Amino acid sequence: MTLPNWVTLLRILFIPLLVFFLLSPNVAYNREIAVVIFVTVAISDYFDGFLARRLKQETAFGKFLDPLADKILVISALLCLVELKAISSVPVIIIIVRDFMVIALRLAASSSGKIIAADRLGKYKTFILDVAAAMLISRLPYGDWMLWLGVAAAVVSGIEYFAKNWSILHG
Repeated sequence: MTLPNWVTLLRILFIPLLVFFLLSPNVAYNREIAVVIFVTVAISDYFDGFLARRLKQETAFGKFLDPLADKILVISALLCLVELKAISSVPVIIIIVRDFMVIALRLAASSSGKIIAADRLGKYKTFILDVAAAMLISRLPYGDWMLWLGVAAAVVSGIEYFAKNWSILHG
């Protein structure tokens, strides 16, 4: 197991802690702690990719696990915000459906020996959703607008993944 893959796994292991603080209103400074955890885990996404490239340790496992860790982080935070009635479930459902469809596409590709790594638009989508979730956790204004911008980016990037990889579905 490579160092970048360990960083990715560590990111995933911090998600239950994020959920705990988000859903524990009786814990002092729960939202502040949750946003620090969220932002730290989100920023660490850059480091596992940087380490993988720098150390020449890019792996098929890492290319699959890294975007999965991003999805788990964002979806966990957004589902907690739905539970807290801070946001509607509608944008979260759209994001989840898109993410499952892209995961299915990646699985179909891997069964034919191809790896579909995150592309630029998918990374922008992740960044926008990370910013939106941090804003919503912090109760900053316009977090809901940022969330809908992230939904738009998710839909567009999902369409792009399928358009670029259409041959996998009809191979």
